[in-house]
Amino acid sequence: MRTETIARNYAEAVFQLGERSGNVERYAELLDAVAAAVEQTPRVQAVLMSPRVPKAEKARLLGAALRDVPREFVLFLQAVVKRGRQQLLREIATEYMKLLDLKLDRVRAGITLARDPDEKLRRSIQDSLSRQLGKQVIPAFNVDPEILGGTIVRVGERVLDGSVRRRMTKLRRQLMAH
Repeated sequence: MRTETIARNYAEAVFQLGERSGNVERYAELLDAVAAAVEQTPRVQAVLMSPRVPKAEKARLLGAALRDVPREFVLFLQAVVKRGRQQLLREIATEYMKLLDLKLDRVRAGITLARDPDEKLRRSIQDSLSRQLGKQVIPAFNVDPEILGGTIVRVGERVLDGSVRRRMTKLRRQLMAH
């Protein structure tokens, strides 16, 4: 089975737990925080990924570290570790966010600009995209001076390229064709 499919299965399981307890958004934050801790903290990563540390010990350490977290969430993480799937925590968090976005009728958009946008421009782009797509848009802004100007928007598989660089390339091709 592909890791994406496995991660989605785990995400669906914990999402159902979150829905039953009314904690779907809190679980998203917790999954992201745990995945980030594993990715960014060498000691945590060393313990959770080491084949020398018994799975039961890893589960115990998780339970001790997450005392203030809902019990069913900790039990879920312990089950992930006991099944040796801790390397999928980031993928599980990503799949969970997809489920949450679907439930809350929102979409994530990658927006590339040639310069760093101020807050007014960020809000304007987000509002415009939300109106056009009919959903709440959660933007992730990137800066790439090589696009020269304009905007590139990525929503899922769709890419809307309104960059000056693309327009110049298109114009060059038209001129070369004549």
